[in-house]
Amino acid sequence: RSSGINAEYGEKVIEQALLSMGKLLAQKGRVEELSKLIKSIRPFLGTVSKAKASKIVRELVDTFLDMESSTGVEIPLCLECIDWAKSEKRTFLTQALEGRLILLYHSVGQYSEALATVNRVLKILKKMDDKHLLMEIQLSESKVYHTLRNIPKARAALTSARTTANSIYVPPKLQAALDMQSGILHAEEKDFKTAFSYFYEAFEGYDSIESVHALKGLKYMLLCKIMLGAPEEVQSLLTGKMGLKYSGRGIDAMQAIADAGKKRDIAIFNQTISKYEAELQKDGVIESHLKALYDTLLEKNLVRIIEPYSRVQLSHVAETIALPYEVVERKLSQIILDKKFSGILDQRSGVLIVFDASEEDQTYTYALETISHMGKVVDALFKKAQKLS
Repeated sequence: RSSGINAEYGEKVIEQALLSMGKLLAQKGRVEELSKLIKSIRPFLGTVSKAKASKIVRELVDTFLDMESSTGVEIPLCLECIDWAKSEKRTFLTQALEGRLILLYHSVGQYSEALATVNRVLKILKKMDDKHLLMEIQLSESKVYHTLRNIPKARAALTSARTTANSIYVPPKLQAALDMQSGILHAEEKDFKTAFSYFYEAFEGYDSIESVHALKGLKYMLLCKIMLGAPEEVQSLLTGKMGLKYSGRGIDAMQAIADAGKKRDIAIFNQTISKYEAELQKDGVIESHLKALYDTLLEKNLVRIIEPYSRVQLSHVAETIALPYEVVERKLSQIILDKKFSGILDQRSGVLIVFDASEEDQTYTYALETISHMGKVVDALFKKAQKLS
């Protein structure tokens, strides 16, 4: 009995040592060494239970994927681990690794392969009744569809994931991922207040487990405040420990965008985008919403410039706002078509002619309302006359 206890204790020590080694290699950015570690432990995995072996492999692979190193070895390593799991007839581990493979396909833009894997794994999981893994795959499916801009399917997949999650225990990391995806989809619908609350929950979840994704949650929180037209609240969110812990170029970029939004200055906005290109334009969520913010700022700046004039040269507007002539001409055409102000573009002379805002004549509308009310009165009188007769 004591030898059995010692063996179990030895396995636990080795397991903790392997996981600690994996985290250490990830922190130091040693991709190749971590890849070799995952491959080299296979003889040891054959001596422990399938459940424990699955846990070790999943955690090490997750640690490897969290590095987001994009070295090109991620997909081959994951496929190799899947082949090993199949050869060992470890069905649950195979499906878990295929779940990670979906996220890898998504990260490198192989969306057709990701969806094909999703459809194949979902069919198997529904037979296996593994709700935890089913929820992970449904969440991955939502992420893929969101990237493909198929928002209805992304929302449907997320709803399925949340429904599955209601009947099981969800670890903090996975719950944070669910909240993050919920916030992203609410932001797509311009519901930034609800999105902010989800991003806050995601940030707290990731922060509690010291995950690298906590920074992304914080950046999305700041983005929501900027999109809500409250850039002054960005600084208040970053006061105290939160700001100190996650300070860096990512947070500096969001603060600079908030400053541009507060000043409504398109020049500062463009300078910030150029300065922090890696931090702002490599994140698809931030990039798409900054495009909308740019359009809003550009509209407000153009309207502010042309308001004092009845006729103004487009070259003067372009020079004032420090943008190319063609960009200004195209945006003014759009503003006029959207009826955000009245005017016409004389393209031959390069002049914008601004019309005085004319009040709509309500006489016709009032006349129709009066006729409608009189019709109701006549109908009521007719019914009373019928009762008397």
